[in-house]
Amino acid sequence: MPITVHQFPCLSDNYGFLVRDEASGQVATIDTPDAEAILAKLGALGWTLDLILNTHWHPDHAGGNATLKAATGATIAGPEEVTRIAPLDRALRDGDTIMLGETRFDVLDTGGHTLGHISYHDAADGIAFVGDTLFALGCGRLFEGTAEQMWASLSRLAALPGQTTVYCAHEYTASNARFALSVDDGPALRARVDAVFAARERGEPTVPTTIAAEKATNPFLRAPLLRPDAATAAEAFAEIRAAKDSFKG
Repeated sequence: MPITVHQFPCLSDNYGFLVRDEASGQVATIDTPDAEAILAKLGALGWTLDLILNTHWHPDHAGGNATLKAATGATIAGPEEVTRIAPLDRALRDGDTIMLGETRFDVLDTGGHTLGHISYHDAADGIAFVGDTLFALGCGRLFEGTAEQMWASLSRLAALPGQTTVYCAHEYTASNARFALSVDDGPALRARVDAVFAARERGEPTVPTTIAAEKATNPFLRAPLLRPDAATAAEAFAEIRAAKDSFKG
């Protein structure tokens, strides 16, 4: 049976994700940006939290762990780096699997934003939760990792099937779109940007996205095409990432 994903805004620009395995009724939260908002959504849905899956240690992703653990008794799993701010019941690393009822999540190393960042791929349902590694038309800042590490992580995600639904953790798409237009003027990007701006004008989310959409229009995944003179793909990515870091548009 499939999973149900309930997405909702929280904090200033985060998304919360509650995931229910329909076969068992077990429920997970992907990250814990706002414990009170998550508890309120659980109550409104009539769901009971069984599992917390962290992508990385930043407070807007793991800061609600202790409150949710105390309120629900949920098991907490995530990369070892999460212990910098909260305890874990199970440390996860690349190649591990973790089950939510009958739903299997494969753990992917997607470091770069932080050194230990991981993503969760539900291959059976064609869904990936990617935290702050990949955004709609963007990618995470390199707070801890290198451009080579992040390019490897983005390439790993880009290798997933094109129809994979990608849940990224922030509503950054309009800002990302303005930058994308500064480095790429292709018709596919322009059409997508128009759709993004229209959606935001209507107050609609631009998350989730798909791997296919990002490969077609995301300047970070397209870096080697946009910077063909770079010595390596990672260097092309580094140039685009540096341009985004200084972009004032």
